[in-house]
Amino acid sequence: MTNVTRSPDVARQAWFESPAVRVPDRTLPLLRDLVSAQTGIFYDEERLDQLRDRLSTLALERGFDSLLDYYYLLKYDASAAGEWARVFDALSVQETYFWREVDQVRALVDGIVPRLLAAGRKTIRVWSVPCATGEEPLSLAIALEEAGWFGRVPIELYASDASEAALRKASVGRYVGRAFRQLPIELRDKYFDADEAGGWTVKPSLKARVTAWNRVNLVREEETAALAVADVIFCRNLFIYFNQATIRRVADHLADRMRSPGFLCIGAAESLLRITPRFELQDIGGAYVYAKP
Repeated sequence: MTNVTRSPDVARQAWFESPAVRVPDRTLPLLRDLVSAQTGIFYDEERLDQLRDRLSTLALERGFDSLLDYYYLLKYDASAAGEWARVFDALSVQETYFWREVDQVRALVDGIVPRLLAAGRKTIRVWSVPCATGEEPLSLAIALEEAGWFGRVPIELYASDASEAALRKASVGRYVGRAFRQLPIELRDKYFDADEAGGWTVKPSLKARVTAWNRVNLVREEETAALAVADVIFCRNLFIYFNQATIRRVADHLADRMRSPGFLCIGAAESLLRITPRFELQDIGGAYVYAKP
């Protein structure tokens, strides 16, 4: 018999390639459907491996050697609510930055707020969901501050996300270089304090412009009902992870709750045109925004 000694690098690669958690037949489709029902996030066949990898880590941390056991925990166990919070953290995409898709941010301050005031609104309510680690609601706060709206009309700015980990980072309010890749330097210097480690922390005066930070699961109507009455909702780059049925259900619920006129900003890669007739696509100052007529 010939002895074959593998190098440490080869042995390490073999360990990573071997499955650490068993995946019995039909387990991934079961998990996919459960995750979709609970979070709205849908994993098609091409992305099932991503779902397996992200949930396998959580299963191992719970002491399971099978994803089917983890499925039963999520579906039936009394501790499932706490576990779903960990699932949201594992599945959430927290990569974002200040001044993202800024044309809609400018549309808010230059076009939407004036329209709402002309319609007789005494208080403007804006809701950012999902807010991730805070870059979007803080961008909205900067734009509204720069335009002088906070001094002219009561504005309530709410920020929500389903990930507790994201909200914890937002509460700290410290960001590093890549988060500022689109924000003009003069605005960064005006609204953030630099630290010796190369990071920047949001100034308390700006952070105070966000009325409240809430953990909210957007597909749970009982969790969103009170916030969905906002005049303007920024819900960007979330619907790309939903299937059409979930998008329709969420969008129609928002339309049910919003006052008229109301405005919904979604991501540039997203569309409601063939999904629901409840909103009308409008060009407001060069930005595409869905309006509730």
